[in-house]
Amino acid sequence: MPDNPLGSDTHDLREGPDLHPALLPFVPLVGVWQGQGQVGYPTIEGHRYRQRVSFGHDGRPFLAYESRAVLLGPDGAVLRQSAREVGWWRAGQGDEFEVLLAHPTGIVEVYAGVATGPTTWELSTDVVARTHTAKEVTANHRLYGIVDGALLYAVDMAAVGQPLQPHLSAQLERVSG
Repeated sequence: MPDNPLGSDTHDLREGPDLHPALLPFVPLVGVWQGQGQVGYPTIEGHRYRQRVSFGHDGRPFLAYESRAVLLGPDGAVLRQSAREVGWWRAGQGDEFEVLLAHPTGIVEVYAGVATGPTTWELSTDVVARTHTAKEVTANHRLYGIVDGALLYAVDMAAVGQPLQPHLSAQLERVSG
């Protein structure tokens, strides 16, 4: 009997269930990634941050996604917990896919995405929903790519009356998977 009879996600393609064939465009993402990035926005003080991102699967046609970040001070010391998000990357038709993300700040996003190459993915929000206490976010655009073995990404955001513009970027190295 397995340790978890309900099953669990694997972040290593050499272990656990076989990857669903519909997820082949995401093979390079599966694993755990960690690194640093930069956050900024006209309404947010700029900071460096450290982040850990995981892409796992349980054999079905979606990837489980989780991200946690901490803000860093000028000396690299952790200032405090920061952004967190969970969700799923769902296979679609051909190179198209969907991403669903939930944030503890009261925001839920649905993205339409396309694999623009074997190691690049582009996503734009189709729907942004929020609780009445969440800040106003109206759109996001994300680019992910693997370059020289590192996962790089950039996020543009339209929020609190500001137009779509750069918000986050990071370079993450694979730590497992």
